[in-house]
Amino acid sequence: MSVVKEFREFIARGNVIDLAVGVIIGAAFNGIVKSLVDQVVMPPIGLLTGGLDFSKLEWVLRAENPATEAVEKVAIQYGAFINTVIQFLIVAAVVFLLVKLVNGIRREDAETPAPSAPPAPTPEEKLLTEIRDLLAKSN
Repeated sequence: MSVVKEFREFIARGNVIDLAVGVIIGAAFNGIVKSLVDQVVMPPIGLLTGGLDFSKLEWVLRAENPATEAVEKVAIQYGAFINTVIQFLIVAAVVFLLVKLVNGIRREDAETPAPSAPPAPTPEEKLLTEIRDLLAKSN
């Protein structure tokens, strides 16, 4: 079997395509969550904390020296980290709710009994059916 044929079969599998779609949707969802955190969640939190912009919070380890361009500012930007943690929590909550929803649907499908075939006739019913058929032929 050629490598190209094997690769084509690999790509044609449903789970690979599903995974690709999931990654693409996930990337788009990341932009939505980032916008939600930066533009919807954090402004009210900043307002409650006295106009504090979390994205600009940082611990300066070494201040920049404007007189000499050789010394650059070194800082730990913990505000951006706080925003990222909030984004993660939102994504985790949404994924949790989606998994919970899918599991609930799967449970409902598993609990719903499939329509069963009518039971097979008993030996007495078979015998009565044969007798009926013989009587119908004789008349």
